[in-house]
Amino acid sequence: MLATISEMELLERTQGLGDVIIESETFADYIHAKEQLQANTEAQTLIADFNKMKDMHEEVQRFGKYHPDYDRVSKEIRQLKRSMDKHDLVKSFKQAEKELESLLNEISGILAHAVSETIKVPTGNPFFDNMSCSGGCGSGGGCSCG
Repeated sequence: MLATISEMELLERTQGLGDVIIESETFADYIHAKEQLQANTEAQTLIADFNKMKDMHEEVQRFGKYHPDYDRVSKEIRQLKRSMDKHDLVKSFKQAEKELESLLNEISGILAHAVSETIKVPTGNPFFDNMSCSGGCGSGGGCSCG
């Protein structure tokens, strides 16, 4: 598909917006937290242990409570997740990731609503995402689209 000049300009401006995001303090905080997390042996061991147990948990879930290791694996995965989530670097990374996601969601909303107020944009909050007009105004739902 050939792009028109206006589409090319739009793509260039989009690249520029991406560059601005990459240069932001929010993105810098995310990269810093990610690098610290990746460099920490203790955190990486917790993550690896959790991922191994997650694979085992998925296998056990296929049979549910009838699997002989169901109770043990279910308990262990909860303990590993709790240990992993309590680690300071994991918490810092998750917070930085959440803030970057929030920035990207806000930018998405601004872009979408600049085109049309009726465009649905994920907010990152399932409660509000589910309140939007699913199916559009002609679907018979309680949509308040103009």
